[in-house]
Amino acid sequence: MKREPDLHQPDWVQDVLAGQRGAIARVLSQVERGERESAKVAAALAPHLGRAHVLGITGVPGAGKSTLVHALLGELLARGQRIAVVAVDPSSPITGGAVLGDRVRMGEHGAHADVFIRSVASRGHLGGLARTTATMIDVLDAAGFDSIIVETVGAGQSEVEIMRVADTRLVACPPGLGDNVQALKAGILEIADVLVVTKSDLPGGEPTARDLRDMLHLRAPGHNGSWVVPVINTSATTGAGVKDAFDAVERHADSAGRGRRLQQRPKAAPHEDIASRVKRLATADPFVRWLGITCTEAAPGAATVTMTLAAHHLNFNGTCHGGVTFALADTAFGLASNSHGRVAAGIDAHITYQQAAAEGDTLTARAFEVSRSKRIAVYRVDVTRGDAAPVSSFTGTVYVTQRTTP
Repeated sequence: MKREPDLHQPDWVQDVLAGQRGAIARVLSQVERGERESAKVAAALAPHLGRAHVLGITGVPGAGKSTLVHALLGELLARGQRIAVVAVDPSSPITGGAVLGDRVRMGEHGAHADVFIRSVASRGHLGGLARTTATMIDVLDAAGFDSIIVETVGAGQSEVEIMRVADTRLVACPPGLGDNVQALKAGILEIADVLVVTKSDLPGGEPTARDLRDMLHLRAPGHNGSWVVPVINTSATTGAGVKDAFDAVERHADSAGRGRRLQQRPKAAPHEDIASRVKRLATADPFVRWLGITCTEAAPGAATVTMTLAAHHLNFNGTCHGGVTFALADTAFGLASNSHGRVAAGIDAHITYQQAAAEGDTLTARAFEVSRSKRIAVYRVDVTRGDAAPVSSFTGTVYVTQRTTP
């Protein structure tokens, strides 16, 4: 259905809502490059989200995820749907861009008027997704697609970030996992809403399905509510089982509902100016001031901070000191975790370093909430240079107290 233009909305929002492919591609590129702040894009599109069903497809490397997505596209088109695909590819070590293997495998359907495929580079972001994946999904949801398929990088047991963005999570498992099922059960297998044995026509297909069913019996009762996770054998090359797999996805969508990812997002209290309060917390911290860190953006469960490197930030090699990078990421982590109005005390943190930074470089740390319970919350922070090159990745866990933030 064509939407009437709203003169109160920016032109780019109207173009996205109208489903203009050029505008959609342009906004996605701007989000990926950091030219549009993800939080502002999400806020502008918020009233128009929640209609699309987001299917996350994950699994170990070589599981046949792209071939399965290709087969599912054919099934969805046959059911009259408009589909968007966000394929998260490994980053090229030379250009930093996406290695477009997934898009090549889906090429047959890519030219269809009802299909929109976007490849995005992970750029060193762990967890199987890219930093901007959630915002890209919002853009495609607002653009009116019926289904959005998100295919993650094959990252094994740690690839659980798909929980944050998908309504239904499909885990692809190739034959021959053997004892690896036990190794994986504490990771991606436990997040599955649908388990699919890919390449099941190969030797080992049925034993793998049996191992997965046995693993499901070990789950705690109520792990997925009343939903019983199905195990489905497929062969995407022959088409066997593909219809059954999508029937299971649709049953889960009917059971769990669409827009589940939106329900997990923290909401601001009415009339509360969170951004101003979080920025005030940053300026009240003497160590943050001494380092020259500035909070540029904040929202419930999110914060962005920047710092321009000076001589006193450098180590003996003339590059940014690792402790300075940690302090920048930790500042974003602390501000984001304290944005809800209750004091959150850090209890665990891990950091990895991808690239060096030099004097004069401006570093940006973006923190966002991955999960939150009554007492515990987990955050992710990505640190990038001004050229968008990934510098560091940080994860942190906090204990949420009953005390209110100053």
